[in-house]
Amino acid sequence: MAEYYDPETYPKQWNYLQTGTVVDDYIIERELAHGGFSSVYLARNRETQVQVALKEYLPRKLAHRTWNNDIVANSEESKKLIAHGRALFVDEAKILAKIKHPNIVEVVNFFQANSTVYLVMVYGYGITLDKLLKDRKIKITDKWLLRIFGDLLGGLDLVHKQNILHLDIKPANLLIRPGSDVMLLDFGAIQVYPQAKVKNAAYILTKGFSPIEQYQATGILGPYTDIYAVGASMRACLDFNVPMQAPDREKGEQYPLAQEVYAGKINHRLLEIIDWAMEIKPTDRPQSVQELGGALAGVKNSM
Repeated sequence: MAEYYDPETYPKQWNYLQTGTVVDDYIIERELAHGGFSSVYLARNRETQVQVALKEYLPRKLAHRTWNNDIVANSEESKKLIAHGRALFVDEAKILAKIKHPNIVEVVNFFQANSTVYLVMVYGYGITLDKLLKDRKIKITDKWLLRIFGDLLGGLDLVHKQNILHLDIKPANLLIRPGSDVMLLDFGAIQVYPQAKVKNAAYILTKGFSPIEQYQATGILGPYTDIYAVGASMRACLDFNVPMQAPDREKGEQYPLAQEVYAGKINHRLLEIIDWAMEIKPTDRPQSVQELGGALAGVKNSM
């Protein structure tokens, strides 16, 4: 089936909503972030003038934006996939609307417009951790790591208690707010656990932060999956770089332990915990947020 549009002549500016565009009760101010399935904008409520983060569902490999901002399928074959993804997007909104925690991004509303779906989230002022690390604008200390990731685990514990896995924890999804306060963003990869049966499908993953089971079509996911990503995010803070990806580590490529590289610079027990969270085999890692959080609390109490 032929595509409905010619990608070679498609105006690139149509990929994103432009400043001043009105969507339902909101006016777009600027784009904040984008990925393969969605974009996030800073917007303002037309009535209250309150700023919000507006997340738009737009799978760019399957659909495109027309001149009047409608989202349409690239082909007949794409329509079912888009409908399925849109349903998952709504599921994300419903789940997040029930989770209220100071370290979890808060969804306050969702609605349909432009033939797609939008999530309205409380706008968090701050800078994502990946940008702070890239620009080396932050001094990494034992206390800072314990504060940021201890708070993160408090929010993640609530997520797991809903039988939900985040599956995309990484510095780009950790917003550092004034006062070294952290907010976990982007729940677009969430999955329910435990699954009734193992799905024969690949999971969304991020190289360096996703554990080996997310690379496997029949990998069994659990809280330990998010725990690996937490450990890898902590290691990224030490290295100021993305950790080696799990498949390469599994093959035996050289990747020294944190407790070897940073001995004498960071609390030794804290380094051991980071290495523990990043174990290749899921059964070798902490099995719950409580287990990891308890270990971190032990370090904090001993300092």
